Amino acid sequence: MNDTIAGNLHVANDVLADMVGNAAFECYGVVGMAAPNAADGIAKILPASRLRRGVVVTTTEVGVHVELYVVIEYGTNINTVSQNLVDQVTFALSEYARVPLDGVEVHVQGVKVRK
Repeated sequence: MNDTIAGNLHVANDVLADMVGNAAFECYGVVGMAAPNAADGIAKILPASRLRRGVVVTTTEVGVHVELYVVIEYGTNINTVSQNLVDQVTFALSEYARVPLDGVEVHVQGVKVRK
């Protein structure tokens, strides 16, 4: 039996954003996602149903570029949590979606005590 199917598979950026949001929310130290355009300077945590709004996925010539806007738990090492986010998102996109990755940027929009 032949396992290879001829053709192309196109995955929508919204689907990739959902995958990234779910992968990010599973990382230790992430309290929630924040809107990328915090006009008033105050990061508001988005509900779990709107994780996609804290993720910006763009397609470049090299591959997919991801920007995450997160709120980190107070008392955690921001550098370590950010690196874990990059690793988790890279793994999710490369293993599950099999898309080439251009890069992952983490923007920490705030620090909050977990309830």
